[in-house]
Amino acid sequence: MNYSAYLATGQMIALMQNLSRIKVRLHGQESIPTGSIIFVVNHFTRLETLLLPYHIYTCTHVPVWSLAHHTFFEGTISSVLAKVGAVSTRNPDRDRLIVKTLLTGETNWIIFPEGKMVKDKEGVSRPSIFGLQRGKRRFAHTGAANLALRTEFYRKRLNYLLTENPAEAERLMNMFQIENMMPVLTETTWIVPINLTYYPLRARENVLSTLASHLTHNISDRLREELLTEGTMFFEGVDIDIRFGQAIPVEDYLTSSRIRKDMFSLRRIDFDDRLPSLPAMRQEATHLMHRFMDDIYSMTTINHDHLFASLLRTLPFSRISEDDFRRRVFLLTDLVPDKTSVLCHQSLDFGQVALLTDDRYHKYREFLKLAKETGVVRCENGILSRNTASFSPGREFHRIRIENPLGVAANEVRSLSCLKHRVRLLAWLPEMIVRHRVVEVILRQAADQFEADYSHFYCPEESKERAVGAPILLKGTSRRLGVVLVHGFLATPREILELAEYLHGKGLWVYCVRLRGHGTSPEDLAGRNGGDWIESVDLGYALMSATCRKVVIGGFSLGGGLALDCAVRIGRVAGVFAVCPPFSLKSLPSRFAPAVTTWNRAMDTLHFNGAAKEYVNNGSERPEINYQRVPVAALSELEHFMKDLEPRLADVKVPTLIVQADGDPLVHPEKTALLFNRIGAEQKKYVTFDFHRHGILAGEGSENVHAEIAAFIGRV
Repeated sequence: MNYSAYLATGQMIALMQNLSRIKVRLHGQESIPTGSIIFVVNHFTRLETLLLPYHIYTCTHVPVWSLAHHTFFEGTISSVLAKVGAVSTRNPDRDRLIVKTLLTGETNWIIFPEGKMVKDKEGVSRPSIFGLQRGKRRFAHTGAANLALRTEFYRKRLNYLLTENPAEAERLMNMFQIENMMPVLTETTWIVPINLTYYPLRARENVLSTLASHLTHNISDRLREELLTEGTMFFEGVDIDIRFGQAIPVEDYLTSSRIRKDMFSLRRIDFDDRLPSLPAMRQEATHLMHRFMDDIYSMTTINHDHLFASLLRTLPFSRISEDDFRRRVFLLTDLVPDKTSVLCHQSLDFGQVALLTDDRYHKYREFLKLAKETGVVRCENGILSRNTASFSPGREFHRIRIENPLGVAANEVRSLSCLKHRVRLLAWLPEMIVRHRVVEVILRQAADQFEADYSHFYCPEESKERAVGAPILLKGTSRRLGVVLVHGFLATPREILELAEYLHGKGLWVYCVRLRGHGTSPEDLAGRNGGDWIESVDLGYALMSATCRKVVIGGFSLGGGLALDCAVRIGRVAGVFAVCPPFSLKSLPSRFAPAVTTWNRAMDTLHFNGAAKEYVNNGSERPEINYQRVPVAALSELEHFMKDLEPRLADVKVPTLIVQADGDPLVHPEKTALLFNRIGAEQKKYVTFDFHRHGILAGEGSENVHAEIAAFIGRV
């Protein structure tokens, strides 16, 4: 191999990756040992044959060659593969080359023991007698294990013969073309398992596949499959998680007396001789293969596609409502981040409540689109009908990633016994128990979130008692309709407690949301944004929709704006009301906020530490629940959120009530009335009250506001 060409090609591959939308994340590279290494990997395509050597080289700084399928060397790409050290599986000298370069330490190697995809991952942990798989099921090859064992066999044999039979040692050195014995004597042979997980796994027509079809008429099915999948990854983006497992010392599998007898024999042994210890070597190779394949599959980076696909596969019935299906997957996401059992894609590290609401991260939407395109499900009127034959493993590898990538994803979960058990449990749970558990999980998550925020940001001079900031659930007498209430800026759920108790008195379920950054301290609020507040509201909606058949959402001030936003995003909301929504603020802090923000940016640019003004004082109507300092950044975020909401008011289609105080000292009533006309709902009502305060849900006359809201909910 030309070393300069190897490095230059690696740089070219790095440049191509940077220009593409592929994101590669490496995990566990610090555990790669020194010595002669065979990296065993679960996937086997042109993309991996090009990318993996580059990334492994950046970790080890030792050239790494790969054993590539002979079909990869068709066409012009063969020259590129040769430059990155790829060797064809049909190369007659491949085994001798691998053993020789491992002994001398010239290169490490990548081998893909699956060959064609293993469709029954469970088999890796359920080997039949002697570790062999009978019948038509395909299993991983023992080639990598055999080569590792042969390398360490000859390493130990050479060490022994140097003193016991120097002539035979010299003959072996000549056979392997070994010029420097030092690496042979001082190093050892390792197998390092690697798992590659793609997310999302999609195959679509793209520039590469279309161009190849036009230029080449006899394109193979396998090449076309790779151009579809890898071209989609290259142009549309994919996350590739590369996980390095714990290194396996190969010498541990050479302790058999039969193997040691041949290894330390003084007689002449040639590379292709059939040794008496061959059955023992094959048995040890099978054991070694099962170990590293088990390690490979256990390192699968679980993502949303795995959860959707494995649950769909395990369901005991062929029909399920979309809402029920999404709730079950939500419960799975709550179980999965236990890193002691499975490894997770980063998208599972944060809240998953969007799966139950507007799916704003498109996790369910993309799954459903792919499932319908590949015939896995039909969807009519919110009911999923599963094609029970869609997860059959009897398809060829070069077609299955196109025809049924969700089958591939479900297959990858089968060897993860802990996750597989949880999937089976959730698949068989009755729907009412699923709903009950969703409520339990959301209540726990909200309580844990508040406790963590309160403990982290607690300020003795400003933080209120815990009970003031905690979310509130009032259980009703009927599950026909529930209400989600959202408090205002700088406040807590206590701000809307009087309205909540009034509605609860009419038998309604009521949940008072705590917006992130509230009920703790101004320092907490300073770091929050509209996305955090939306997540808080969605927790409330998801809880109530799992409890009641219909959900009305409403809020005060900023909470009213968040309620309207929720009605835009979630079409299933039965009704929405907003009390004194802050479309246009006229308070002193709000007027100064833009100027203060500009000043702070200038101070940051000039590196004048301490000159920035992060807070302004707040003269609140209810100091027992409100912050007395207003974070400038949070105030700017409020105004940005409300301005972003304005053009979307036309998308509010559900029954709507807007309540406004005529003499509101913080909000311009004229702007609220003007924007009311933009609301797209056919049933909408604008009501004013002759109050000269902003907080009209508490205090004198507030019972009239409560009655108006209750009447609206009654009409809904």
